[in-house]
Amino acid sequence: MESSVVSANEALFRPVRAGNAFEETVERLLQAVRLGVVGAGERLPSERELAERLGVSRVTLREAIRALADAGYVVSRRGRYGGTFVSDVLPDPAERVTGEIDGTELEDALCLRYVLENGAAEAAAARTLSPADRQHLTGTLAEAEAAGLADYRRRDSRLHLAIAEVTASGSLTTAVADARTRVNQLLDRIPLLEPNLGHSNVQHQAIVDAILAGDPAAARQAMAEHVEGTASLLRAFLA
Repeated sequence: MESSVVSANEALFRPVRAGNAFEETVERLLQAVRLGVVGAGERLPSERELAERLGVSRVTLREAIRALADAGYVVSRRGRYGGTFVSDVLPDPAERVTGEIDGTELEDALCLRYVLENGAAEAAAARTLSPADRQHLTGTLAEAEAAGLADYRRRDSRLHLAIAEVTASGSLTTAVADARTRVNQLLDRIPLLEPNLGHSNVQHQAIVDAILAGDPAAARQAMAEHVEGTASLLRAFLA
C-alpha cells in the first residue's frame, strides 16, 4: 500500500515569489539541508527539476547553489554521477550567530511552534496510517535516537517534519517546516546539552507511540510536554 504522506520535499520545493526569487531560492534550499530533508552526502534534485518546482530560471537556481557552495553547505560534482550534493559536514551555525534576541520574537516563535506541532501530532494520531506512513515515523525516530551531537538537530527536525507529513496536509507540513526553521535559528544560539538529548529521545518515543496507537489526546499531550521542555531551555538561555 502506498503512503499518503505529503512529503517535506514537496512542501519545501514549492514555487517562490518573483520579487525575491534568488533570496527565496537560497532559503528553500537551505531549509531542505538544515532540516535534514536532503541528508548529508545526498544529492539534490537535478537543476531542471528544481528550477521547475521552484518556478525560477536555471540561472537564478545556479546562483543560489553557488552561494550555498561558497558557504559550505553543498558541493557540485561533474561527470556521469555528478550533481549538487549536501556537504558531509555542515558549517557550525554557532560561528555565524550574532546579535540580540528580542523577547517578543522569541515568544512569537515558541507560540507558533506550540500550536502547529501539538496540532500536527494530534492530527497524525487521528488518521488511519498506511504501513508506509508508520515505517516513515519509526524510521525517522530511529535515526534521531542514533544521531550524535553533530547531527542531532537535523535528525530531530526530520522526525518532527515526518509527523507533519503523515497528517497528509501539505499546508501544515509547509507551516511546520517554516516554524521549525525559526526555532532552529534560536536553538543554534544555545549549547546542545547531552542529558536533554536523552530526555528528548524518550519524549520522541512517547509521541510516536501515541500516534501509532491512534490516540490523538495522548499524542498532543506528549508533544506539548516536549515542546514546552525546549521552550524552557530557550527562555533560560535567551530571555
